[in-house]
Amino acid sequence: MRRFLIYFVLIPLAVVAIALAVANRHAVVLSFDPFNVASPALSITVPLFVLLFATLVIGVVVGGAAVWFRQGRWRRQARHEKGEVDRLRREVERRKEIPALPTRDAA
Repeated sequence: MRRFLIYFVLIPLAVVAIALAVANRHAVVLSFDPFNVASPALSITVPLFVLLFATLVIGVVVGGAAVWFRQGRWRRQARHEKGEVDRLRREVERRKEIPALPTRDAA
């Protein structure tokens, strides 16, 4: 499955990303001042592909953080159940060490 993912998903995506970067090398102005369009107070000039890749990275990080926070309940439950399994395993090992009591014959 991992090999399939690499060959048929990740490599074509990398090729598309490289083509996108080569095709979009011209500079764009990123302005953080919505009120003064002619002369923005805070702006930077970057190549378009840098802006696109930065947006992609930020989206992946924000999405990953959202998923991580939403799955917190399941991680907490897994930790609790792992502790319970460890406790029961120790109890079974402890009971194996106790010799069995001799039984009386009902003859």
